[in-house]
Amino acid sequence: MNEKKKKISMVVFSGDMDKLTAAFILATTAAASGMEVSLFFTFWGLRALKKNIRTGKSLFGKMLGLMYGGDINRATPSKMNFGGIGRWMFKKMMKAKNVLSLQEFRQIAIDLGVNLYACQTSMDVMEIPRESLIDEVKDVVGAAFFVQQAADSDFTLFI
Repeated sequence: MNEKKKKISMVVFSGDMDKLTAAFILATTAAASGMEVSLFFTFWGLRALKKNIRTGKSLFGKMLGLMYGGDINRATPSKMNFGGIGRWMFKKMMKAKNVLSLQEFRQIAIDLGVNLYACQTSMDVMEIPRESLIDEVKDVVGAAFFVQQAADSDFTLFI
């Protein structure tokens, strides 16, 4: 008899380094354990899927793209950022403990078949076009799509 694969769905709302690290550690662990994994990146979490390009068309969109711009490598710790030194410090500490970088975790997630979804509404509000996301994003979807994914999952997480 064919056993149904366990499934996890996760909303990734934060673009903070520590929270993105946690999301990718959980996602890659679940995928490596044979689970089907779907990550739904919304608002600040979209940073994990963005290329390092400026976004925005309107004045506010351009301001947001400038102030929050950048890709996964620009993620800062949620606490103790120390005016930008925190990112450098945590990266050094993680490397010293053989913890992968965010970019490496994301690539492993991709290699393991983790489904990466971007929130259409957040992209519209933040003026982030599809072309500014990495190619490995499975789709740009709405909340209704993710709610159905979550309903079909064995468990869901919000980070």
